[in-house]
Amino acid sequence: MRNFLLAALLSALACPGQSTDDHARPNFAEDVASILVRHCAACHRPGEAAPFPLLTFEDAKKRAKMIARVTGDRLMPPWHAATGHLAFVGERGLSDAEIGTLRAWVESGAPEGPRDRSPAVPEFPGGWRLGTPDLVLEMDEAFEVPADGPDVYRNFVLPLGLDADRWVRAIELRPSARKVVHHSLFFVDTSGAARAQDGQDGKPGFRGMGFASGAARGRRGESGDTLGGWGQLGGWTVGMTPQFLPDGLAMPLPRSGDIVLQTHFHPSGKVEHEKSTIGIWFGEKPKRTLTAIQLPPLFGALWGIDIPAGERRYEVRDSFVLPVAVDGVSIGGHAHYLCTDLRATATSPDGDEIVLLDVPRWDFGWQDRYTFAQPVRLPAGTRLDFVLHWDNSADNPSNPHDPPRRVRWGRESEDEMGSLTLQVVCADEADLPALRAATQQHVADGTRSRVAREAKQRVKELDDDGDGKVAIDRLPRAWRAIAQRADANSDGMLDAGEIDKADLGGGLRRR
Repeated sequence: MRNFLLAALLSALACPGQSTDDHARPNFAEDVASILVRHCAACHRPGEAAPFPLLTFEDAKKRAKMIARVTGDRLMPPWHAATGHLAFVGERGLSDAEIGTLRAWVESGAPEGPRDRSPAVPEFPGGWRLGTPDLVLEMDEAFEVPADGPDVYRNFVLPLGLDADRWVRAIELRPSARKVVHHSLFFVDTSGAARAQDGQDGKPGFRGMGFASGAARGRRGESGDTLGGWGQLGGWTVGMTPQFLPDGLAMPLPRSGDIVLQTHFHPSGKVEHEKSTIGIWFGEKPKRTLTAIQLPPLFGALWGIDIPAGERRYEVRDSFVLPVAVDGVSIGGHAHYLCTDLRATATSPDGDEIVLLDVPRWDFGWQDRYTFAQPVRLPAGTRLDFVLHWDNSADNPSNPHDPPRRVRWGRESEDEMGSLTLQVVCADEADLPALRAATQQHVADGTRSRVAREAKQRVKELDDDGDGKVAIDRLPRAWRAIAQRADANSDGMLDAGEIDKADLGGGLRRR
């Protein structure tokens, strides 16, 4: 104790009237600016997704307390994948020391410090995150997004005009009205169908979300990928960081096509005008073909997502066994407001489990795709298990409904959907047809399961006497032909056992 008091006395004599903490007080110029430049400026600058800039002392001073709070809670910079599993390219996050510096700066009054010691604000090349594109395409005219009303789904056609087929390493979208663009999917139409519909209602583009599935029946490329398919060139969501495909991978881009931006708008309360621009970076033809495994397929449409009001832990999970060895390239999820968390694991045939992605705190406003720092080899026989959870209670601060109401699968932002998508390449390119066949079969199985669930629900609703059966002529007209094929004993009645044995999904597709 005597030694401690002596040390304290000597410290006070050396710095009368001043605590040793004063020497360590951080200021903006020497301590804080460099943190903001490294971790925040890429988004918090004019023309980017963040709602305000953080480039100058004045920018940071007015939001100092908020900066300390959101960094302390690790809400910013946004990076929702849990650490401690696989490493990803471009991981974002502040160190404990950096968070402590920001907190100490705010607690000491957020001083500026010597202005001439502030680091220079980095220059960003033309606003593009990836440098100068090889090709830039822009909408001919802006589309007016109404101030309110339901979500708007619109397709915009951008003619390519290429002199040869190309391969795409990256695409970056730059929306002009970021507050209302929720997401945009990119695909190629080689049939001319999109161009024929463009502007028919007197406005840029054409409405709807079903065009891509029809375009998917168009021309096929050398690899067998449908060049006219939905999302074949990826997409953009709020918070997504554009990246080059790794390891020489690239996607096909035919010269005789149009790029179609299938864009989802969420009105903001103010009329906005969107005139999207995209940048495209070209590469060489890859040796292996990039393909996707989405679980559950079709963003959960086949899983009958139906979340009761007040439900705190609604779960959807799906599994898929890899028929061939693959290398995982990237992974990402998609869901809406009520989703709380999602997780993807891979279990090898030997029983070893790895976590591909764990997002313990889902954020509808910031949906990213995570590229593995190193390809993840997954041998044949590996089981993929993907699971998502939703909270439809009043305690969920992200719930858009007050009071909560029943929420089912749908395309609107206040509906729900959900899936995770793993991008892979086959370890042996010759195995690609087998992988595609297996994923298509998984969708077919999901369709049968959905139809069977719906049929059982119909029987339950119409089963007045509780015998587990219902007369086929009491079913809705659209179901009767299918039910008659399922009526194994031809007694004019349908029961759960007959539903389980019948290929109702196949019957529905044939209709």
